[in-house]
Amino acid sequence: MAPTPVSIPAFAQAQLDLLLKEHEAEKLSSALATTSTNTVSPATRRTLQATGYALTGIALVQCRTGMGGRVVGEFGADAAVSSDTDAERDGKPRLGTHGIRVGDVVRVLETASSGKKVIGNKDSSKAGSSSNNGAEGVVTKVSEKSLSVAFGQSGGGGGAKAEEEAVDDLWGKKLWLVKLANDVTHRRLKQTMEKMEKIPESDHTYFMRVLFGHTTPSSPDYDSIGQLDFVDPTLNDSQKEAIRFALASKEIALIHGPPGTGKTHTLIELILQMIRRNMRILVCGPSNISVDNIVERLVPHKVPIVRVGHPARLLPSVLNHSLEVLTQTSEAAEIVRDVRKEIDDKVSSIRKTRNGRERREIYGDLKELRKEFRERESKCVGNLVTGSKVVLATLHGAGGHQLKNQKFDVVIIDEASQALEAQCWIPLLSASRAVLAGDHLQLPPTIKSSNLSTKDKIGKSKSKKAEDEKLPVLKGVSLETTMFDRLLNIHGPSIKRMLTTQYRMHEKIMRFPSDELYEGKLMAADAVKERLLKDLPYEVEDNDDTKEPLVFIDTQGGDFPEKPEDEDFAKKESLLGESKSNEMEAALAVRHVECLIDAGVKPEDIAVVTPYNAQVALIAQSLKEKYPRIEIGSVDGFQGREKEAIVVSLVRSNDKREVGFLGEKRRLNVAMTRPKRHLCVCGDSETISKGSKFLKDWMDFLEEHADLRYPDASELL
Repeated sequence: MAPTPVSIPAFAQAQLDLLLKEHEAEKLSSALATTSTNTVSPATRRTLQATGYALTGIALVQCRTGMGGRVVGEFGADAAVSSDTDAERDGKPRLGTHGIRVGDVVRVLETASSGKKVIGNKDSSKAGSSSNNGAEGVVTKVSEKSLSVAFGQSGGGGGAKAEEEAVDDLWGKKLWLVKLANDVTHRRLKQTMEKMEKIPESDHTYFMRVLFGHTTPSSPDYDSIGQLDFVDPTLNDSQKEAIRFALASKEIALIHGPPGTGKTHTLIELILQMIRRNMRILVCGPSNISVDNIVERLVPHKVPIVRVGHPARLLPSVLNHSLEVLTQTSEAAEIVRDVRKEIDDKVSSIRKTRNGRERREIYGDLKELRKEFRERESKCVGNLVTGSKVVLATLHGAGGHQLKNQKFDVVIIDEASQALEAQCWIPLLSASRAVLAGDHLQLPPTIKSSNLSTKDKIGKSKSKKAEDEKLPVLKGVSLETTMFDRLLNIHGPSIKRMLTTQYRMHEKIMRFPSDELYEGKLMAADAVKERLLKDLPYEVEDNDDTKEPLVFIDTQGGDFPEKPEDEDFAKKESLLGESKSNEMEAALAVRHVECLIDAGVKPEDIAVVTPYNAQVALIAQSLKEKYPRIEIGSVDGFQGREKEAIVVSLVRSNDKREVGFLGEKRRLNVAMTRPKRHLCVCGDSETISKGSKFLKDWMDFLEEHADLRYPDASELL
């Protein structure tokens, strides 16, 4: 069947409209989070932290000069307000549990001044500006005990003096920080789509024409790759075939990696094979974690690599290949280091003087030093990037000045099914060949605008070109449709190879997702298909819990109802969305976790996941203080992760048999494919089975194949 061509300018224009709505929704959710009351009270700050929007009880502990001469502030837990009893020998308390991640745009505020109303990010272009609203920047590193923010990086306005003064004002004060909408990311996506829209048809490359269905992909040229000598002899047949196919494909190849099938392992071999063929490769992913994971695995192969951007991990193996470190340690970096030291000395001298005239003079010197620093660093960066065979960056980072005018033979995108299509086009707009790896049957990127009610006002955008040329309206275009999905819809399975051996789950845990979602093609590797909790490499009791890979605690009968939305909940609705909780089911999940721990399973080998943030908060109240090493989180946040034992709380139990967004089978696929040895599902089969055919089939499967348990509500009271 011939592909249905998609108008490239119309697609770009549709994306622009959708991206504007998404950005408005992001700003709306940020403003809701930070202006839910006129004064940001301590209780509101705690709620913001619990819902992932804020981090409280912090203090500025260190400042240094980062990439581009930016001020980087390191924040730790404020010892005066910390109740942490788990401080290690260095005596540093840990930060509280929070949802702030690398890449988030944040504003750091003084706690004492937080009675002032905080307005979303009214103008995040004035990053680091000195005002009542604190200092603004981008999170570059996160660890248990500290968090680093590069100020002046979220938009570049405000100037060196304003940045320095804003950060300087934070010393010695009780602080908190709040997450804001990210204008910079939106701006880069917008610029990419506007650029795509303006490309005349005569300049559309063969690669672009293939990706929009105007022509079919060239046939794979297997003759050109010859007999492959694999670096890793342990690769299975489906992995080897995926590598052959990706090497032989001229324009596009999709590698479909279901949970635990060694997708990243396969990509490493592919990269090594491409290097042998003297190809230059740009490797991207939607998040810092996805990119750093590849850096980590490439390092042992002694490949010349450069990681553009700020690595999310603190591992030396990753940091030593980042531009930030290379610009300080390479031979060409010596002259840059001298200026960096001079800047740091000037910054230090500012804090020693309160004389206004002297401070102004120092800020003037700093401005000139920063300019010189950026010029020298830019030359150093250019040399480092050009000399590397493999460059790695986030999709967003691939649009940075460091990669401007750089040419690559192929672009590899990992976790492509978790990226917005517009993100993928940042590195692909100038590409001629790509390999996308991911799993379109797990969750797509989170889209805020799809959850907005009709009363929320969202702007509309129409480009001038669209108005002038009356571009056709593309129906069915949404941000949830990833490039991976769209290419499969256009070209079918001929452009895809699936990895079929999984190395994570017990066979019984794997069986349902394999049969229902992966055409029954998944096979469990011999090493994992029968392993149980009782077989862990430390002492664990052999009991009814540790010898069962699959347990279903069925709460049918109405004794474990979900909590109705009451007035108390309504107050927090703007923070938790339409979140649900179920106290009795939470107690069941907690009891099962305690049974596993009593049997000898280490808390760090267990996670509790649930689709609802309100249920996360409820379960965390019961478990986190007693077992700080246990992980409790949302299903969406646990994608890409794994644990020896997973307890899933489904929450929904009501007379109307409503399941809400539990009906999204990709969300359930993530939930049921996280565990290695043990999956315990807590839920009401009567409610859940009415949600969809997929849910009914799952309930039937659990009833037939799981260790079925019916709890007694009276035992939990």
